[in-house]
Parts: sequence; C-alpha cells; structure tokens
Amino acid sequence: MSSSSSRRRTSHTAPHPTAHRRTATVALAGVAALIAAAVQSGAATAAPAKPQAGRMNPAHVAVELTPSQRVELLRHADATKAATARSLGLGAQEKLVVKDVVQDADGTLHTRYERTYAGLPVLGGDLIVESRSNKTMEVVRATGATLKVAGLTPAVTKAAAEKQAVQRAKALGGSRSAADSVRKVIWAAGGKPVLAYETVVGGFQDDGTPNRLHVISDAATGKKLYEYQGIETGIGNTQYSGQVNLTTTHSGSAYTLTDGARGGHKTYNLNHGTSGTGTLFSQSNDTWGNGTTSNAATAGADAHYGAQETWDFYKNTFGRSGIKNDGVGAYSRVHYGNSYVNAFWDDGCFCMTYGDGSGNKDPLTAIDVAGHEMSHGVTSNTAGLDYSDESGGLNEATSDIMGTGVEFYANNSTDVGDYLIGEKIDINGDGTPLRYMDKPSKDGGSADSWYSGVGNLDVHYSSGVANHFFYLLSEGSGAKVINGVSYNSPTADGLPVTGIGRDKALQIWYRALTTKWTSTTDYAGARTGTLAAAGELYGTSSAEYKAVQDAWAGVAVGARSGGGDGGGTSYESTTPVAIPDNGPAVTSNITVSGRTGNAPSNLQVGVDITHTWRGDLVIDLVGPSGTAYRLKNFSSSDSADNVKQTYTVNASAEPANGTWKLRVQDQATYDTGTINSWKLTFP
Repeated sequence: MSSSSSRRRTSHTAPHPTAHRRTATVALAGVAALIAAAVQSGAATAAPAKPQAGRMNPAHVAVELTPSQRVELLRHADATKAATARSLGLGAQEKLVVKDVVQDADGTLHTRYERTYAGLPVLGGDLIVESRSNKTMEVVRATGATLKVAGLTPAVTKAAAEKQAVQRAKALGGSRSAADSVRKVIWAAGGKPVLAYETVVGGFQDDGTPNRLHVISDAATGKKLYEYQGIETGIGNTQYSGQVNLTTTHSGSAYTLTDGARGGHKTYNLNHGTSGTGTLFSQSNDTWGNGTTSNAATAGADAHYGAQETWDFYKNTFGRSGIKNDGVGAYSRVHYGNSYVNAFWDDGCFCMTYGDGSGNKDPLTAIDVAGHEMSHGVTSNTAGLDYSDESGGLNEATSDIMGTGVEFYANNSTDVGDYLIGEKIDINGDGTPLRYMDKPSKDGGSADSWYSGVGNLDVHYSSGVANHFFYLLSEGSGAKVINGVSYNSPTADGLPVTGIGRDKALQIWYRALTTKWTSTTDYAGARTGTLAAAGELYGTSSAEYKAVQDAWAGVAVGARSGGGDGGGTSYESTTPVAIPDNGPAVTSNITVSGRTGNAPSNLQVGVDITHTWRGDLVIDLVGPSGTAYRLKNFSSSDSADNVKQTYTVNASAEPANGTWKLRVQDQATYDTGTINSWKLTFP
C-alpha cells in the first residue's frame, strides 16, 4: 500500500544560522476577531490552564473551524507572510507560501509554510510557526541551513537532467522515453542548499503501479542528489465488512455511489483500466454488490464504505473535515489493472486506487486499507513526511496507525478492530496479515525497534518502529487478547510498558503530526514531537506523558520516564568536557571495577549536557569492548536546549568491568556545549 508525496529528506549534517533561534513577533491584527468568532460559534471554548488527571487539556485541543473561518485564517496568514518572513530573519530572496493552519482552543495558531528562493521552490524548506497573542512562541524547521546559493544560472542543461532521470526510470522498470516535467528548484534537504533540477518521469512501474519518479540533480554538476517514488503504495453487500449502510445519491431513476454528506466523495469503476477516473458506479436500485467478486459493485461498496468510515473517524475523533480539512471529499477508483496486488494514494488525482489482488480474487478494499490510503493524503497535507528513510517509515506508520483507528472506530462485527494490517485481503496468499503492530518483525522484514540503519529499510519495514511504539502506548507490553486476537509485545530494554488506551494515543499522534512534525522528522524528532503533544494535552507530569517516554524507550528511542535509577550501584564522572561546534567527537570516561560477569540488559546511562541546540548532538555509549550503543541521533528539528536524560541500554554482551565512554559529537554549526556529568547505574 502506498501514497503520493512530494516531500524530501534533510541531511543530518545541515548547518543552521543563529537567526533560527530568534523569537519573532508576527503582526496578527484581525486574527483575534477570527478566534472570537470561532468561540462565539461554538468552535472553541474557554479552557483551564491545566488538564485534569487523565483527561486532555481542552486549551490545547484543535478547534473545529468552519470552512469560512479556516479560509480567513489562511488568507490572513498569506497577507502577513512577508512580515512573518522578516520576523524570522529570512533572507531577502526568501518568500513564504502558506500551506495549512491549525488553531487551538486557547488561540494558539500553528501555521505551516513552504518556501521559495528567488521565485524557485525550496525542497526541504518547510517550517511551522506557533504563535499566540501576536507573538511567535516556537518555530519548527525542516532544515536549519542558511538559504543561499552561489547563482541561479545552471551549468547543466535541462535536456541533460531529463536524460539522466529517464535513464534512471528505465533502470527501475519504466518505459517512458521522456519526462513529464523538469523544473529548477533549490535543494535544501541535503545540507548546503544548491540550485538543482527536479525531473518527474511518469508511466508505470514494473508491477503495474503508476510511476512518478522524482529525480533531483545538481544544476552545476549534473550529479544526482536524491530520488523518490511519488506514488506511495499502500445498503452495500461488501466482501469484507458484511452488509452495511452506504450514503448514496438518487437522481431521476438512478442511484450513484456519491456521498453528498461527506464532501461529495465518489466511487468509480476502472474496469481493469489504469488511467482516468473510470465510470461512476450507477444503477437503478440502492443495493450494491453481492458480497463476492462476481459483482463489480462489491468492491465499490467496500471502497465507498471505507471512505465513509474514514471521513467520520477523522471528523468525530479530531474535528477534521476531509483529507485537506476543507470539507471536500476525495474519490475512489476500484478494479485497477488486472490481478494488481496493491492499493495507492495519489496526490495528483487526490484519489485512492485499489487493485483486485492475485487472480482478481481479493480486492484490496478492506476498511483498514481504505483508512491507510486516505491517511497518506492527510499526512501529505500536514507534516508532508518525506517518503524515504526514517521520515518515510513515520509516513507509512501514520497510515497504519490511522487505518487501525478507522477499523476500531467502524466497530464492524464482520471486520473487528485489531492491530493487524491488511488481515482481510490475504496479500501473502496464506491468510496471514500484511503487518503486525505488536511485534512487527513477525512479517519477516519489519523492525521491532530503532537502530542506526533502520532508515535504510524499505519504508514499509522501517515503519515497524513507530507501529510498535503506538501499540505499546495504546495497549502496553506483554501477552493479552483483544477482540479475540492474541498479542505478545516485547520491549527493546526488557522492561514493561503500561498502555494509556488507543483513544489517547491517537490524539497524541495526530497532534504531533499536525503541529510538531515537518517533512524531515526522524524517530528522534517523532519522540520530541509526541512528548510535546502529550505535555500540551495531558501535562508533563501526567501518566500519559511518562507512557510516551516509556513506549519510545520500549522501541529503543530515548530514555524511560524515571530513567530506571531507583536503585543499584552508580559510577559517575563530573569532569566537564567541552563539545566543539561542528567538530570531532569528544569522550568522557568512567572506569568500572570490582564487579563480576557482564553488564545488565537494562544498564542506565544518565547524561547531563548543556547545549544551545541539542538536535546537533549525536551521543553514544562505548563499552569496554569498543562497541558503540547509540543513545541519541542527530535531529535538525529538535531546537530545544540541553540533554538531561537517562537512557536504558542492553549492554549484556559487555564485560561489566573496564573503561566505559560517553562519546558526543556536534554535527552542525553555530552551537557549542559541555558534558557536565554522566553516570552508569547497574540495577
């Protein structure tokens, strides 16, 4: 299953100027009136300053704006974007392009922008401005690099860039002899911004999936900088959900699969074609399909029902009206190709497309698949997570997580809610699910936990880290039975996690997606964003906040809530060590002696580092054997100060005695820091 995206990844060595930390003031005249109007219309309410235990703080819940209120906020953001750019210290040739806005009940605005430079799109230049009471409180950037290029005249011709991209597409199974489009851009997602070409090659991939290969090449040297696939894969008598009620439209003597109650969503029959919209399902009665593939309308009913439930899930769970939150429905296409074993979301057509599976026997129209595909559209219109590396895993996991939310929301007795992905469509041919959230590695390829190379996996496999996190946050670790399905979820550190329930976990994930993450967010940044979301919704001392910490620690991202320092023997170094700006790694040593055997599987590593942009830092524990254990990754979007955390490390392969080292490297310019102290605790 897949979806169409145009986001890109930022290098983990991108420098960032001091200007990005400036607290900016943005002219917001008139916005107060809009917020007041939202309150008066019932879209927002007064909220207490602190949440009640176990309940969301209503002050930080997104307001359900009317279409006109949302349009006006976007219009105002557009009208003031030049002042916003100046207040953020952007260069004279940089301009902001408003993409989205989210308003909290307390009046906080989260405005998402993309950027241009000298009129050219900046790939990897997106940012979020969080403001309240006419002042900017926080800015989250996809890249901290200073946006400046040597020149705007390419040395490489447009034809040469096109030829290179077409050759690459052919090497991947494409058949087109010409590109669909070639444009000049600024590539800012690879460290130092450069003038580049973005070439898009269409056609089809070797499995029949539409092709939309994007190739980014340096306009000065012709070197390929990056590539990604723009197609992300992924009363009705339905095949998977039984007999359900469908919202249709009756006009004259005909009924059509047109949902006038949900933005005009339509469901079309491609009749095994691979282009166009196909034919709108239409018939003389309002009973659709017969529950089997012998009737073409069965798959149409499944897809229409899935779209209906997904719309209602987002509307009633998050107050979101449609994929773009603008009240407009997408459309669905079924019976794509012949024996096509996939489904995909495409931003180009703003539509979901479903194949019929092997032998045209198992259409990929189950409700969790429908929710998965439409959630790719939501991601594209919010964080825009790059569809590669760790951000690509987060993109896929978001669709799995929200698809699971849709399935539970539908509460359908024929397709009950579970933490299995694609369990109804038999894509493997042996009755097994496509993916498992409680222990992702059961599918034979997905990662249960984070490790330094997880971003090199296919995004459908690197998604396992986030899927596992979400399961742990929702249900906790260990063995249990939910809706008749048995689960047994392990943790990376061997310690238990207590879940907070799926409803709360969904709220935390959605808020991070819509207000905290950018196109380049990785797993470390996802942890930071979900903690910020949990803190706003439930408070930083809440059980929910601590559960987010513990669930991420359970997949080897960051430290436990209590650090595990409740006892045991500690060894500490308090000798300060300076951390040079964008320089070589430095180390601080602790010598352990007098112990027997190996170190424990839950060794606690307490770290106290001062630094003015902690996202620059990569931190490792190096054991006596020389083996390094990654504690913290680089994150260009983590702009907070200092690292004061305790990490849990499975060091059972290390001898307990010997010299242990904390290794720290600053990998970007403009900031310095100090290792103040660190300690090892053997429980």
